[in-house]
Amino acid sequence: MHRPTCPRTAPNPPSIVKDVLRQKLGRPLSRLPIRMRLAVSVAAVAFVILVVFAAVVGQINAHRQRSNFYAEVAQNANNIVTGAHFRLVGCPANCTISPPISTLIPNAGAVIRLLNLSGGVLAPRSGAPNLGSPLYLASSDQQSGAANVNGYRVVSFLVGLGFDGDQGYLQYAQPFSSINGEIAGLQLILFLGALIGTVIAFAAGSLVARRAMAPIAGLTAAASEIERTRDPERTLPQPVADDEVAELSRTLSGMLASLTDARDETEATLERQRAFVADASHELRTPLTSVLANLELLVDSLRGSDREAAESALRSTQRMRRLVADLLLLARTDAGQMPPREQLDLSGIVIEAASELESLSREHVVELDTRAAPTIGNRDDLVRVATNLLENALRHTPPGTHITVSTRALPDGSAELVVADDGPGIAAEMRPKLFARFVRGSGDRGGSFGLGLAIVAAVTQAHGGTVEASASPHGGAMFTVRLPPASAEPPQRPAPIDEVVTGPAVG
Repeated sequence: MHRPTCPRTAPNPPSIVKDVLRQKLGRPLSRLPIRMRLAVSVAAVAFVILVVFAAVVGQINAHRQRSNFYAEVAQNANNIVTGAHFRLVGCPANCTISPPISTLIPNAGAVIRLLNLSGGVLAPRSGAPNLGSPLYLASSDQQSGAANVNGYRVVSFLVGLGFDGDQGYLQYAQPFSSINGEIAGLQLILFLGALIGTVIAFAAGSLVARRAMAPIAGLTAAASEIERTRDPERTLPQPVADDEVAELSRTLSGMLASLTDARDETEATLERQRAFVADASHELRTPLTSVLANLELLVDSLRGSDREAAESALRSTQRMRRLVADLLLLARTDAGQMPPREQLDLSGIVIEAASELESLSREHVVELDTRAAPTIGNRDDLVRVATNLLENALRHTPPGTHITVSTRALPDGSAELVVADDGPGIAAEMRPKLFARFVRGSGDRGGSFGLGLAIVAAVTQAHGGTVEASASPHGGAMFTVRLPPASAEPPQRPAPIDEVVTGPAVG
């Protein structure tokens, strides 16, 4: 069965052309700064106005000069006919004008011709051009007529030839070249005036636009300073005039005040959370220690299924104690609490951490390249950094992976710890949140809490150092920790956790 189809409405071609022209013409102008756009717009409007004005004035002046020229030609011709008292000699065979024609012409370039009624030339001036037929005399004036012929204004008179009542035509003509030169000169002056006026309008528009945009430039500079200092409490400049710019300044000031209040509220909330986590973690350590002691006694005294249940509870409690210790460490670094520090060597820290993870590293090849790397810090916290980095490599790489742990002193005196492997590297989706808390990779086979790298970043920053993640030369992941020299002053407060440095993409 045939199903009728609805005809598709074709797009309107004029609207399409209009849209295309709007896009093509508007795109270059929209890329210009606002000040330049204002100046160009003012100059364009001024140019159009001046060109139209110049065209109107030029046309009016040209019409006036041509009218004056026509009147002048007619007057000169009439003076020759009525006031020169010429006479015709030798007519009709060889008709000449006496006195000579040259003495009758009042203007340079003017010409005179004498013709019979049939249009034959009787007395031309030497070199006179063809001035056309004199038979175009106006019906309202049978004595004279005027026309434009071959670049001349020609006036023809019906005159007597001086014998037997014969008549003929006297043609007087002046070239348009003189008047055309004057008109062209005036038009050139008007066009140059339009161009000069456009340049002046552009300069004036630029000056006015710059002065009009000055308050906005002040707001931009103040906003850039706020961005640089991250201090939303800075005061924005207030324009003198109560206009749109002043309203923008007040709106931005209100927004900054709201952001300041929101930041203070967020910081207060985070501070309460840190205090709660620190207090809760601290308070949980004592009961957990007691529970662990009792469970260890139960494991030693029980047999069979009861012993297995006690061992399971003991493992869960030990896991909880590690979580509480991690949370307490993070809360302490967030609060800026500086633990006691001492002069130490990173090489000894690495050896101690590798010893603690000896049982976990049996399926991997761990190579230690420890060189003297003196620094200043808290020994327990730095052991935690080395342990977490090594444990992270062991948990997220398959058995047989080669892991290298090295320490060295850099030329500037800072200490460097590098943990690299030839495993699969870090997945692309993990890179943005690598040092975030409670983030676990898909390859984690050890059941971690996702706090290992977060603790590394927090402790490193608390010691005034940096941590970077990049690709190792063997294709896996590489973590580099740099700590300040042993002679450096300890930082007053750690940097925020979100300022951890990450190196090139790894994977």
